[in-house]
Amino acid sequence: MRTFFLCSALLTLACAAAPPDGPFLAEPYVQLGDNPKLPRKEQIRVLWHAADEDAAWSAQYRAKGATRWRAAKAVLLRRITATDIAPHRVYAADFGGLTAGFEYHYRILLGGKPVFESAAHARKPAGAAIRFAVFGDCGQNSPGQKAVAYQVWRAKPDFVAITGDIVYSKGLMPEYRTKYFPVYNSETAAPDAGAPLIRSTLFVSSPGNHDISGSDLAATPGGLAYFLYWSLPLNGPLSSASDPGAAPARGPSGALRSFLDSAGRQFPRMASYSFDYGNSHWTVLDSNKYSEWTSPLLRSWLEKDFASARSAKWRFVIFHHPGFNSSKAHFKEQWMRLLAPIFERGKVDIVFAGHVHNYQRSRPLRLVPERPEEWRSEVDGKWSIDKTYDGSSRTKPDGVIYLVTGAGGARLYNPEQENNPESWQDFTTRFLSKEHSFTIADAGDSKLTVRQVDENGKEADRFVVTK
Repeated sequence: MRTFFLCSALLTLACAAAPPDGPFLAEPYVQLGDNPKLPRKEQIRVLWHAADEDAAWSAQYRAKGATRWRAAKAVLLRRITATDIAPHRVYAADFGGLTAGFEYHYRILLGGKPVFESAAHARKPAGAAIRFAVFGDCGQNSPGQKAVAYQVWRAKPDFVAITGDIVYSKGLMPEYRTKYFPVYNSETAAPDAGAPLIRSTLFVSSPGNHDISGSDLAATPGGLAYFLYWSLPLNGPLSSASDPGAAPARGPSGALRSFLDSAGRQFPRMASYSFDYGNSHWTVLDSNKYSEWTSPLLRSWLEKDFASARSAKWRFVIFHHPGFNSSKAHFKEQWMRLLAPIFERGKVDIVFAGHVHNYQRSRPLRLVPERPEEWRSEVDGKWSIDKTYDGSSRTKPDGVIYLVTGAGGARLYNPEQENNPESWQDFTTRFLSKEHSFTIADAGDSKLTVRQVDENGKEADRFVVTK
């Protein structure tokens, strides 16, 4: 039985008793767990949060159309307390032995009585066509965030990938309570409410700068919630908090020890990871400035990860800080350009980023960076930009396409640039900054169709990649 580590660093206000209309501090939500590869039999992991009190929780599941409920593989829990921090409990249930791609219903029971029920699909098998959504910079509890969540729900993706800055402004546990769970696990699907997404749809994410900015546990004892509230693959390159490139967790010894005990192997390993889904391979990277991807350890892991994905029809990379960006905002934060040659050798199709709160699409490009061994902000080099690819009649790109899709809910950046292409870099071919939006993509056997849809459900961009 795996040990699932529970968060203990939640501010007292957010750790009050469960709301009177139910037993949950956070209602159940679907996670991938430590399952990077596609197994013969699939598994769905469901997490939920509850008050720090002994309770007889259990879980059951069944295939769609079946009448007999089966007990969950396990319900895992750990209670953690720390001085001046109100404790709470995070539970996990694994539903195993599933047929890939099939729909399964599950329910959570308290004292033997059902208190929550939903349904989710097992991950699709190798080679299967997929639909996925991508957006970032979202957790503001804003009208734009709710409208985007509703449109994502309408699009019915197999899974959702967040490009970081999951919650503002410091990635705190209380911020998840007010800006993430209420929107993406809303009881109502509506443009002004959000949608019941995460109870039935898998979400994955990379950590953004705002997800890590609460790393001083003296000032923000509820910080680094990414490593406590998510359950994602643990196949990343970092194994210890002392490894170069690890997030800088710090604070009083008691608070730090409590966090490290709660996070367990998830910190710092879960900052970067990879996974397979259907016909695709995904590489998720921590792109925060401390990560220093010039490190031989990290670059070796990245090269090996791409080498392991040779059978995947499509290869995608996701991280927070865009290397190629035409916005005035964050323009000089270019350090992830240094990985462009590895992406090219790894035959990556699209790199998704956020950080910049708008949508941008690059032309297919290649870059040989100057001084590739030097981790720095501004990066130039020898460029090769494919200007013949148009995404409609000419659909075979020569190079990697880079998308910025950071318009998921936070205040939009540089709306004045949308209709001013003279302000764009030469590699940029599309720039949308007046509406919140998300990316939705359909990946088939030889055709990838990518669309950008705004908060009103209007298609704002479309391009096709063929092989």
